[in-house]
Amino acid sequence: MSALIEGSWDTARSVAVNSFQRLPHEIIDLNLCVDRTLATDAQSMCDLPTYATSAMDGYAVCGDGPWLIIGEVKAGLPMKEALNDGQAVGIATGAVIPDGTRGIIRWENALVTEKSLQGDVIEGQDVRPPAHECQAGDTLINSGTKLNPAMIGLLAAGGLDQIEVVRKPKVAIVLLGDEIQLSGVPSDGLVRDALGPQLPGWLAKLGCEVVSTQYISDERQLVVDALSSACKLADIVITTGGTAHGPRDFLHDALQIIDAEILVDTVAVRPGHPMLLARKENVAIVGLPGNPQSAIVALVSLGGPVITSLLGQMQEDLSSVITNNDLTAPDNFTRLIIGNVVDGRFVMAHYLGSAMLRGLAHSTGFAVVTKSLTKTGESVRWLSLP
Repeated sequence: MSALIEGSWDTARSVAVNSFQRLPHEIIDLNLCVDRTLATDAQSMCDLPTYATSAMDGYAVCGDGPWLIIGEVKAGLPMKEALNDGQAVGIATGAVIPDGTRGIIRWENALVTEKSLQGDVIEGQDVRPPAHECQAGDTLINSGTKLNPAMIGLLAAGGLDQIEVVRKPKVAIVLLGDEIQLSGVPSDGLVRDALGPQLPGWLAKLGCEVVSTQYISDERQLVVDALSSACKLADIVITTGGTAHGPRDFLHDALQIIDAEILVDTVAVRPGHPMLLARKENVAIVGLPGNPQSAIVALVSLGGPVITSLLGQMQEDLSSVITNNDLTAPDNFTRLIIGNVVDGRFVMAHYLGSAMLRGLAHSTGFAVVTKSLTKTGESVRWLSLP
């Protein structure tokens, strides 16, 4: 497979999502599965509802009225005997319907005098039949789905205690550069590290687990050693800086030395043009440019699809949004413009430079612009930040 060299942004993303296989699964407790990706279809262990239950607080009645109230049925305490004609029992929402029940008369519609009940009822009124929502064996959630709290509740109701989820991708971060200062106010020509503190958060949102972080000076052998050790620890190695071909950019040399295959080498996109994707056996190596906004563009452009593939998720098509601004892109380039969707329309952020952080900090995604001029009121694609 030859490397994609300065290909289109869409083609590069296609290479990223199609170059890696889903990771193995693990079985974990259901209450730990929020935001995890389902590895196999989850099927209900029982009918839902499992029994015929009352949809309302009221009275279960048998036959025609008036009825004699003979007791009460609470949720979780089914009545063992069947109702006979002319009998009624008070019943709570969710309680099991006694055999012989014609329907439910709600509390607010019931006329009660001592133990005598009167009211109107029709067959099956306010009765939730068994298996109304699903039958045992029905698929509740398909594999590849990222689980939310409501899905966890559904699976619990279906009788599941543990489920199979895809193992979280393990990520090793390698931050390159001689100019990085790790704390305090930068001085003496250094710049404060802004990627080391934020990358773990983005990666967690994407469903990953960061297992190591290394800070490496721009020396060829140090880069080689860092990549070699990172590839032994992780499913994905994220590097920052060194992706271009300057005199102190050694990432390409290091990848060749460790026998990594370069899949994408620069992309026709701004910002983030010198992004890179490589593969060392089954390990993905995602090279992010050093400028902060460029780095995050590269992370969502190439890293996002790689992670989607490793998790066995479907790569979703981007949605469309109407722009509130005139937007431009260089000829034959895609431009990702940071901003927000406000009242259904894209609003461009301030501080768009590739080294700037303020626009990124106050935005929720990118307009994906491919035309040299997209006028206000026209449609663009929208790429949400995780």
